[in-house]
Amino acid sequence: MQANEATQQTEAALKHYQQALLRNPKDLDAQIHCANLCVTLKRYEEAAGYFRRIVRILKNNPLALDALCYCLQEMGNIAHSHAQFLQAEACFEEALQYHPLNAIYWFNLGNAQRELGKPTAALKSFTQSIKLNPNDADAHNNLGNVQRELGQLDLAIASYKNALQLNPDLHHAMAHLVHQKQHICDWDNIDNQIKQLRDWVLTKPNAQISPFAFLSMPNTTASEQKQCATNWANSFYSKLIQQHAAFDFNPLKNSKAKLKIGYLSADFRLHPLAFLITELIENSDKSHFETFAYSYGKDDKTPERKRLEKAFTVFNDIKYLTDIEAAKKIHQDGVAILVDLTGFTQNSRTGIVALKPAPISINWLGFAGSMGELENEPLFDYVITDKVINPNAVEMSEELLYLPCYQPNNSQRPIGKATHRTAHNLPENSFVFCCFNQSFKITPAVFAVWMRILAQVPNSVLWLLDCNTWACTNLKLEAAKAGIDSTRLIFAPRVAIAEHLARHAHADLFLDTSPYNAHTSASDALWMGLPLLTSAGDTFASRVATSLLMQLKLSELITQNWQQYEQQAVYLAKNPAVLSQLKQRLKNEIQSGSSLFNPAQFARNLAQQYQKIWQAYLQKTKLIE
Repeated sequence: MQANEATQQTEAALKHYQQALLRNPKDLDAQIHCANLCVTLKRYEEAAGYFRRIVRILKNNPLALDALCYCLQEMGNIAHSHAQFLQAEACFEEALQYHPLNAIYWFNLGNAQRELGKPTAALKSFTQSIKLNPNDADAHNNLGNVQRELGQLDLAIASYKNALQLNPDLHHAMAHLVHQKQHICDWDNIDNQIKQLRDWVLTKPNAQISPFAFLSMPNTTASEQKQCATNWANSFYSKLIQQHAAFDFNPLKNSKAKLKIGYLSADFRLHPLAFLITELIENSDKSHFETFAYSYGKDDKTPERKRLEKAFTVFNDIKYLTDIEAAKKIHQDGVAILVDLTGFTQNSRTGIVALKPAPISINWLGFAGSMGELENEPLFDYVITDKVINPNAVEMSEELLYLPCYQPNNSQRPIGKATHRTAHNLPENSFVFCCFNQSFKITPAVFAVWMRILAQVPNSVLWLLDCNTWACTNLKLEAAKAGIDSTRLIFAPRVAIAEHLARHAHADLFLDTSPYNAHTSASDALWMGLPLLTSAGDTFASRVATSLLMQLKLSELITQNWQQYEQQAVYLAKNPAVLSQLKQRLKNEIQSGSSLFNPAQFARNLAQQYQKIWQAYLQKTKLIE
């Protein structure tokens, strides 16, 4: 029997029993048949309604309770939006009223609560699930995820280790473990663990290894990073290909209208992204373009959020839409080019792009690498880059869209009041090396070079960002192992952006990291007139600082290996006149309107590229001759 014919017969049977219920609403046999037929048709919400009535009639009959809980679980498992996660939470809470010792229900409740932004509640649910079933590796992993989000990094690492002890092949747990060890600068056995992840990326396409975490891991190549992104895309978005085929996304034919550019992000708020793109959006050519924001992150009610809301032609909050609803919204708005500013970073909703709601999609800013392929086709059509970061397209799935420099910047930044070094626990007369990158970017190789630099510049200190207490402790221990007095490491607390920018004045030289460079942090330092020393790598994330320095004509600050980097850092520390000249050149470049901090010029360059790829699309689809 054909599947379609069987479905029709099941639906006909359901209607028969529903008619029977209309005649006799207390007919238990008809209730049971309706419930079971709805399950067969996967209409779980309807089935749950029937089973609830059956449970009341049969006074908590175990079979009826199990059937109801099965429906509730299936309803919870299909959640893809805020509203559906709320429903899932309610479903599993209801199921737990009947089966409070069911570890799976506690596990699923925790998943729903985490998606709803309730980490404390999720923590309790996962803990209860593990109490009932201590051997569930996924529960330990998910508990680790919530502990991580609550800032309990030490406990998160312990949970990931527990998960891997139960299941050594739990790929995502290993990726989480390594990345959190990087965050706390715990490098014990980390090289072997990264090697394991690299092997999995190449040999296990179903391995769910976070592409963002993978970018920051030493020795990963651009080719491996692209493969990791491809594995991730196919693991999570392959089912969307079929759903996209059902959409009626007709080509956009009005080539005379203003081009509609959509920007998709979780970070339209007080976030580094705001200091990169706000003035760019404000400087968009409004005679030729309309800009549409699609925001699915938190509205933090800050001035930065309000300014972005005004900057766009239309600002849409799609946080509570499903991916399919968001895709339909983007298509109905007539967006020609959809630019994803988040990529595979935290809170990513790349599934919206996978649904192909716009004729052209672009990967930009959020994710410093290729977004890979989906079903053997590039997930994105283009990536915005430059010829310093990507001299060729070999290791990118996307077609390269070149700008003079890939990173935009506002022309102004909020700067706090001037302070004295003593306010930051910095010695008055020391040479201050600094790095305000997040701690996960500090690798053993980078830190070893820094310690050798400090050894050669006795009257110097290293000023680092205080990311977490464990990183501070571990870095001091590593310094002592290298023979450096740990008091020479000084940690800067997290402060408001204006205050953070102002304190750059007390540093003498910014020491960059690799394979994940300073990105927005590099622009912050350079804007404040602080020279930055980098070592150019072979991947997108490791060449961003090189690109910024080339824009500012400061090639002396670009080195090709760690030996050159070490030598140049020591040379600049011991030759204040040379360093002073570099600072003056940097200052002159900024004051003369460097293209790096000229959003109006950037907007013009970007507009040309938008027009170019749109015309190419029209030619390709024969919408114009």
